[in-house]
Amino acid sequence: MKPLDPLQHLGGLNKAFESKARLGIMSILMVNESADFATLKQLLALTDGNLASHTRALEELGYIQCEKRFIGRKPNTSYSVTQAGSQAFKAHLKALESFLAQTAT
Repeated sequence: MKPLDPLQHLGGLNKAFESKARLGIMSILMVNESADFATLKQLLALTDGNLASHTRALEELGYIQCEKRFIGRKPNTSYSVTQAGSQAFKAHLKALESFLAQTAT
């Protein structure tokens, strides 16, 4: 078996998803139509500020979209994956799967 060139097999990984918080946000949103801020915060055990900074970064990249509304008198912020975000995340997972397949003995 010839040695692996990690850059060759990991080149398809997306730096936006290196953070476990962003990986978690995208994973949750990929299997759910949407999730609100409180749900993401609880599932990922993040602080308000930490979650806000990661969702903002993903939103700026065009990977997720944010919808702010009121439910009754309470503000509610929910997030969903964009088409670009879905494609980028699937490509990230495919690159990871490809790397794992190359390392199988």
